[in-house]
Amino acid sequence: MESFSNIQISLAVVGGLILAAVVIHGAWTSRRNQPRQAEQETGRIEPGSEPDMAQNDQDEGSAADESSMSLPLPIPERSKPQLDSLIDVIATIELEAPIAAEFVLQHMPTTRRVGTKPMALEGLNEQTGQWEPPQAGARYSCLQAGVQLANRVGPLNEIEFSEFVVKTQALSDSVGGEPEFPDMLEEVARARELDQFASTHDAQLSVTLRARNAAWSPGYVQQNVARLGFVAGVLPGRMVLPSSQLGLPPILALTFDSQAAMAEDPAQSALYEVSLTLDVPQVDQAEQPFAKMREAAQYLSEAMDAIVTDDNGQPLGVQALDHIAAELEKLYETLAARDIAAGSGQARRLFS
Repeated sequence: MESFSNIQISLAVVGGLILAAVVIHGAWTSRRNQPRQAEQETGRIEPGSEPDMAQNDQDEGSAADESSMSLPLPIPERSKPQLDSLIDVIATIELEAPIAAEFVLQHMPTTRRVGTKPMALEGLNEQTGQWEPPQAGARYSCLQAGVQLANRVGPLNEIEFSEFVVKTQALSDSVGGEPEFPDMLEEVARARELDQFASTHDAQLSVTLRARNAAWSPGYVQQNVARLGFVAGVLPGRMVLPSSQLGLPPILALTFDSQAAMAEDPAQSALYEVSLTLDVPQVDQAEQPFAKMREAAQYLSEAMDAIVTDDNGQPLGVQALDHIAAELEKLYETLAARDIAAGSGQARRLFS
């Protein structure tokens, strides 16, 4: 009986050890599968303490709060003409005598679009001799209305051109002007040619960072990208690297599952991938956007233990990225040769 009792005790001890091991392994596995969380840091980021690091008046631990970050407010380029004969149909409106901007504004079309294309109006400032959008206090000796020839929706068509004529004629009648329209067939043909060029030379690049092991919480992602100068975008699950000039489109955007960002407890949301995107025609080449994209991808892949892939999940190595960089240089040259350099007002409007 004593020997049997010893065997029972030994089995009980072994069983207890096995049970403890199972519990410990379960706890370790559960902890391992938990999304990585943002670190609570008491210090603040100082300007210049890291390359491309943005000053942030909040602790890094609060980076998960997207509502606390905002984009720079856009500043209208009032001093530059909106209309450009390169990408717009322009109708001149001759006036019998100079008129006040307030009078023009009273008779502006209720909508600034013609079909899927934006429509704009400018006045020739009597004092400065410059074309500008109507501004209170100014007087204009001549007006011009325009509609964009093409955008990412497609080229201007005959129906849209006719709508432009109707709206411009109504405005002219209201202000006592006489419009002069270009030939519709010629302008529609020009729109198609421009649309063909734009379609062939449009580029929106994207790379994906996929978690190798543990998932990420939204706060963890936001904390890491904030160290690169990214700030919260307008939409949940979107952060952007602002342009060096206020009012211009962001250099890069980082996006992840918006549902995770809006969850009741974002800390428990598990993210396994995020995307870095670059809208090439929207960003000035001088900003070196693709170089910044590569740097961000490399930094985040190391900091977040991720692999960099294309949209199909294929790893992107140095050779593939170098090839993309070389192709981008050719694209930049082609756009500039057409007077639609990436990041210019014309490019931002055409590729929108």
